[in-house]
Amino acid sequence: MMRAVPHRPAEAQTMSDIEPPERRDRRDLAVPDLVAGFDRDPTGADVFTIRDLTRDLGVSARTLRFYEEKGLVDPRRNGQERLYSRRDRARLKYVLMGKSVGFSLEEVREMLDLYDLGDGRVTQLNVALEKFRERIDRLARQKSDIDRAITELSRACRAVEGMLAVAAEQKN
Repeated sequence: MMRAVPHRPAEAQTMSDIEPPERRDRRDLAVPDLVAGFDRDPTGADVFTIRDLTRDLGVSARTLRFYEEKGLVDPRRNGQERLYSRRDRARLKYVLMGKSVGFSLEEVREMLDLYDLGDGRVTQLNVALEKFRERIDRLARQKSDIDRAITELSRACRAVEGMLAVAAEQKN
């Protein structure tokens, strides 16, 4: 059973907002590996503690609790201990992959929510594929804009360096 979670704007929910810099650099997520085996665990475990997931996924316990607060995972409780299922682990991997390529938590949630439609994940995979392609297009446009800005700034730097050289010669 998922708890009702108040909606917060997606733009305020980035990894930078919730994870200290020393943890962000440790994430080593390969997108194709994640997509191919979201629900597979190399150890064969069915239940994971918060410690297991922080170690396996390279995120902080605070991050896992944040995702629970947002309704992205729903671990069972054994007293104070959170027990995550293989499904929770798969969802967390999907969230981390999505965040690593620039999706908002709301976009990731939309894709995750399609998993429960009962169509063998076909709708989820089609929507994910379309969102991935849109993200690639957006990043390619941004890269082009960045390349253009770098070219323009480099040209401006050369012009300013030339002006400074002329000014230095006139001073001597």
